[in-house]
Amino acid sequence: KQHIFLLAAMAAVGVMSSDRTQSIGAEGAQANPAMSFFVTSTGSKTANLGGLRGADKICQGLASAVGLGNKTWHAYLSVERDPDNGNKPTDARSRIGAGPWSNAKGVVVAKNLDELQARKGDADVFLDERGQRVPGNWPDSPKPVVHDILTGSTADGRVMAGKTCNDWTSEASDQQAQVGHSDGLGPGGGPSGRYALWDSSHENGSCADTAPRGGGGRIYCFAAK
Repeated sequence: KQHIFLLAAMAAVGVMSSDRTQSIGAEGAQANPAMSFFVTSTGSKTANLGGLRGADKICQGLASAVGLGNKTWHAYLSVERDPDNGNKPTDARSRIGAGPWSNAKGVVVAKNLDELQARKGDADVFLDERGQRVPGNWPDSPKPVVHDILTGSTADGRVMAGKTCNDWTSEASDQQAQVGHSDGLGPGGGPSGRYALWDSSHENGSCADTAPRGGGGRIYCFAAK
């Protein structure tokens, strides 16, 4: 009987050990190694991201968390005065390499810059680093809507003067930032006009609070190299 009990106990331990291994494996799952684009799964309450350097660190940190910290990640943000560019303007499109870029599921977002700037937002393509869709105006989306992604850019990826929240260092309530719609959908789920643009749909409520009008202080991240 003792022998039978011992075998049963060992079997139980083996099952628990196996379950634990499976659990750890699931939690430690890494992103598709081909991923070179994502929307951040977390956001900032204000538009003060610590400038371009701070925004890049956000991208790098989230990429590292899913096993892709070996790539150099840049935020898709434009600024009017870039300390790393002689205090001259820097366009978001100039920070992200030449492409192609793929999301967490291996789907190609765009093959090159021209294709990227010409495309529309899409909830099934503009995914976060874990491969999850960003809550927006798509059918049965979870709430709240957070599809307003900070860019400070025009539709062709160039700086929009006065809409960068002082180059992503301001928390002022009387300043705004330009945002794009990751799902390409406007109020009521309509994919028309400027609401379809992934990088330049409208200005947000203010630099002090990114939530009103459908935001969550999220940014786009690209593997520049």
